[in-house]
Formats: sequence, structure tokens, C-alpha cells
Amino acid sequence: MDNFFDLGQTFELLSLDIVHRALVAGAVLGLLAGVLGPLVVTRKMSFAVHGTSELAFTGGAAALLLGVSVGYGAVGGAVLAALLLGLLSQRDSERDSVIGAVLAFGLGLGVLFLALYDGRATTKFGLLVGQPFGVAADNVWQLVGTAAVVLVVLAFLYRPLLFASVDPDVAAARGVPVRVLTPVFAVLVGIATALSVQIVGALLVLALMITPAAAACRVTSSPGRATLLSILFAEVAVLGGIVLSLAPGLPVSAFVTAISFAIYVGCRVVGRVRVRRIGNRRVAAQV
Repeated sequence: MDNFFDLGQTFELLSLDIVHRALVAGAVLGLLAGVLGPLVVTRKMSFAVHGTSELAFTGGAAALLLGVSVGYGAVGGAVLAALLLGLLSQRDSERDSVIGAVLAFGLGLGVLFLALYDGRATTKFGLLVGQPFGVAADNVWQLVGTAAVVLVVLAFLYRPLLFASVDPDVAAARGVPVRVLTPVFAVLVGIATALSVQIVGALLVLALMITPAAAACRVTSSPGRATLLSILFAEVAVLGGIVLSLAPGLPVSAFVTAISFAIYVGCRVVGRVRVRRIGNRRVAAQV
């Protein structure tokens, strides 16, 4: 238990190159998840992100079996999942059933690929709970470049995406290509989800992609402020999780999820107090 609070050991480990790479990768993912998260929450795609993460896990497991880069495999699986979900679930009424079917299929394939893989058990475990300290220098540059492409594409599509997310019927009536934006945004989310798998693992992607954004949406209704808060919360969760995991040597995902959940609970309390104050002011004004 003493290792949990060993600041000296933590500062010593912070000087290592593998930790530097993990922090850079975490910061990039925090930015990406923070920007995409509010749109995901607004479009009610949280379950879709979970399904996409399972296909990212499947792609990573297939890459392990074939002896290629896990990162490329995860991105390929997540993009395939995003395309399937975006094309097969155009109607809200059938979205959950499509996600459930794709999720179950992908998870089953992933388990099969891992069973056929003869490599180290720690590598298999890393796909599920993350392995940020195993990120190589080349992977960091790959991560930065991929995240930059996603953010540039999102910058061009942000206004119509936001419009289509808030009111898709009105957006379609105004000429916004809602049916085209849905799979495109799903692909962007899929890429971000696949990159997140390397840090927090397939099972806990929601802690980075959804929880910070959900917390931000609890304390503000402004899209701009929600995005900024979501980025801040995601960065605190992922970077704080990496630093806190150093001394005890425990999985990063456990700390990332704990910090994210604590932020979410705190924002729920703040949001509830804020709503009560607004209600009291309205009552006072009426009186």
C-alpha cells in the first residue's frame, strides 16, 4: 500500500522515455476524445462507441494473429464497425439492435483470434485494459498524425454535424446531408475509438470517449463550453490516470475510469445545484 503514495518513485518513473511517450499519447487521445465526445453524447451514440470498441478489439486481435501492427488492426476493425453501424442503423428505431448484433459478432471473433494466438498473455490482456507504456515512438507519431487528420476533417464538418446532431429533421429540411454525415462521423468516432483502445483498452473506452463529455453536458448547455470542458476532463482523467498508475504498477484503465467517474459525479452535483438556483430565481421573479 505504501507504493500508492510513493511520490519519489513516481517522479523517478516520470523521467523515463516510455512514460513520456505514454503521456504524449494520452494527451492526444484526451484532446480527440474531448472534441468528439459532446457530439457523440448529443447524437446518443454512446452504445455505438461501445460496439465500435469491440470491433477495434477484434481488429487488434486479428493483427496479433497475423503478426502485423495492433494499431493498424484496431483502426481497421473500428472503421469497419463504424461503416456497418452508420450504414445499417440510419433509423433510430433499429440502431440498438444493429449495434447489439455487430457487437456480439465482433466480440466472438475477437475471442477466437486471441484463442488462436500463441504469444504472450500480457499482450492479449493489453487489448482489453490498455497498454500505454507499450506505445513505441513510431506509434506515437502515427497517433499524432491520425488524430490531426480526424480533427481537420471534423473542423470542416463541425457546423453541419452540430446542426444535424441537435435537430436532424430540421437540418435535413435545410439541405444538410444528414445521411452522408452519419457514416462519416461514425468513421471519425471509430478511428478515435481504435486509438483509445491502446490506452484504456477495448472494455473501458467509454471512460475516455463518453464520460468526460457526459460530465461537461451536465454543467453547461453551450456546445463550445461543453467541448472545452470535455477536453479538460478527458485530459485530467487520462494524464492523471497514467501518473497515478506509475508507483503501484497497476493498469492505467482503473485510474482513468475512477477519475472520469469522480468528475462525472461531481458535475452531476454541480448541475443539480445549478438547476435549483435557476428554478429559485424564476420563482422569485414571478413573486
